[in-house]
Amino acid sequence: MSGVQPGSDRVAHLWPVDDLDGLAFDPFLTRLLAEEPVARIRLRFGEGDAWLVTRHEDVRAVASHPGFSRAATVDRPVTSMTPHVVGLPGGIGRTDPPDHTRLRRLLSQSFTPRRVEAIRPRAERIADELLQCVAAQGPPADLVGSFTGPLSTQVISELMGVPRLDWPQMHSWRQTLLSSNHSRAEADAVKAELRQYFTDLAERLRRKPGDDVFSGLVAARAAGELSQPELISLAVILQLNGMDAVRNNSSNMIYALLSHPEQQALLLDGSVQQAVEELFRFVPHRNGVGLPRIATEDIRLGDVTIAEGEAVYVSYLAANRDPEIFADPHSLDVERGDNPHIAFGYGTHFCAGAALARMEAQVMISGLLRHFPQLRLACRPEEMRWRRGTINRGPESLPVAW
Repeated sequence: MSGVQPGSDRVAHLWPVDDLDGLAFDPFLTRLLAEEPVARIRLRFGEGDAWLVTRHEDVRAVASHPGFSRAATVDRPVTSMTPHVVGLPGGIGRTDPPDHTRLRRLLSQSFTPRRVEAIRPRAERIADELLQCVAAQGPPADLVGSFTGPLSTQVISELMGVPRLDWPQMHSWRQTLLSSNHSRAEADAVKAELRQYFTDLAERLRRKPGDDVFSGLVAARAAGELSQPELISLAVILQLNGMDAVRNNSSNMIYALLSHPEQQALLLDGSVQQAVEELFRFVPHRNGVGLPRIATEDIRLGDVTIAEGEAVYVSYLAANRDPEIFADPHSLDVERGDNPHIAFGYGTHFCAGAALARMEAQVMISGLLRHFPQLRLACRPEEMRWRRGTINRGPESLPVAW
C-alpha cells in the first residue's frame, strides 16, 4: 500500500513493521536498500510522512550532520512505530549539542572502557553462578529465563543502584514502555511511575550514595551539572535499555550461533570478541526504526533534497547489510575481519553503553561455550516462540540442551 504526501513527488510507502520470526530480515528494508535507498514512509502512528535512509554511507551522513535535529522532535507528531515516544523529552536521545554534549560527557565518565573492564569480573561471576544453576537443573533449559535475562538485569541494576526487590517491577514497566501494542495512556502512566521511582531513589542515594552509576549522576545533579528531568531521563534509558536491549540481543546472538552450528564450531578455538562484532552486525535486534530527526535546513542526500522541517529516520539494520560495504552481507561469518558495522549508531548519538553491551555479550557467549561446548537447540527452529508487538526483537524463550 502507498499514498502520496502533499507537496512531495515521492510515493510514501506504508510500513506497518510486521512482527518477524527468528532472525528474518525485514524484506521491506532489503528492497529499499537495493531499489530506493532514500525513500518516503508512513508508519502506524503519528502524522504525516518521513524519509527513511538505508545505505551505510547515507546513514552515517545523516547521523553526523548537525542539520538533523533530535531536539526538534519534541512535541512534534511525527509518524512513528508506537503511539507514544519512548524517549523522554530532554533525555539524551532527544537533545542536540551543546546539551547533548554535556549529558554525553557525564555518561561517558560512567562507562569508560576502564570502568567497564573493572565490571567484567563481576559479570563473569554472575554468569558462572547462573550457568552452574542451569547445569544443576539439567536439560532442557530456557536460556532467556535462566541466563540472558537474569544476567542483564543484575548487571545494570547493580550499576544503577536498583535494589533486587524492585527488579520484578522494573520488568513490568519495561514490558509496557517498550511495546508497540500498549496505548499512549498506559505508556504515560508507566513513565510517571518510573519518574517517581527514580526521583525517590535519587533522594535516597543523595543521602547515602553508593559506588554506582546513578549515585554519580545524582552527585552531578547536586553540583548543577544536569537538571532533575535530565537525571531521571538518563536513569530510565540506562535501566530499561540495559535490561531489554542486552537481554534480547544476547539471546538473539546465542540463537544465531545455535542455528548456524558451523559458525558455533569456529568459536571453540576462535575469537569471541571478533565473533561478537559480527553478531552485532548480523542480528536484526529491533523492529522498524529508532528515534527520528528533523531537518533544520534543506539538505541534499544523493538525488533527494530533504526539506527544512521534514522528518527523517535512519536504519542501522539496513546499513549493516549494505553490499557496498560488507561482502555477502546476509551471511553470518564469525571470522569476518573488516567490519565497520554501526549497530550502536553513529555520530553524536553513538550509544554511550556500547562498551558495556559488548562486554556482556562477550561474557555470556564465552561462559556458555566454556560450560557447554556441546550446546544445541532443544527444539526445531520453527518451534521457537518470538516476542510480538515490541521494539526490541528476541525469543520469548530459548530452549537448549547439551
